[in-house]
Amino acid sequence: MTLRFIAPLAVLVVLAACSSPKKAVEAPAEPVAKSESESAVAQPDASVDAVSAGMVGDASSNPVGLPPELVNRLVIYFPFDSDVIASADLDLLSQHARFLNGKAGVSLRLEGHTDERGTREYNIGLGERRAQAVRRALALQGVAESRLATVSYGEERPAMGGEGEEAAAKNRRVELVYGAN
Repeated sequence: MTLRFIAPLAVLVVLAACSSPKKAVEAPAEPVAKSESESAVAQPDASVDAVSAGMVGDASSNPVGLPPELVNRLVIYFPFDSDVIASADLDLLSQHARFLNGKAGVSLRLEGHTDERGTREYNIGLGERRAQAVRRALALQGVAESRLATVSYGEERPAMGGEGEEAAAKNRRVELVYGAN
């Protein structure tokens, strides 16, 4: 009779020892990018001089010459489970579109992110929908689609670790990453 209880308990102990808890911040997974015809895994392009939201700060680290009013405004935030751009962010995207339209040779990568809720697959899709929403908003204002690229990291690259709504809200975003062609 005790063997009936010990054997399943031993199996549970072994399974528990083999599983690892999810870390607050994991190593970034390979991003998923979508071309017009199919999905593919995107690899960073070493030939593109990219400037991310975290790297732009002062004029010395601003190789594409962003105007001061845009330097620290390179993130669009989204509500939970949504890809709808807020009207205030549409105004910000208009400023980015004017800048891009006046600067030939500058491209923009739109990196979609989500909070940790939902499956990995769902979050990759939601991050892509967010990036595509920003892409459409810029294209409607005359930015050539050939200068815009999208990539989704889903929940894999959180801007803020931890739990709670404050962290989740900071992670639901699209980052605008400028680069020189």
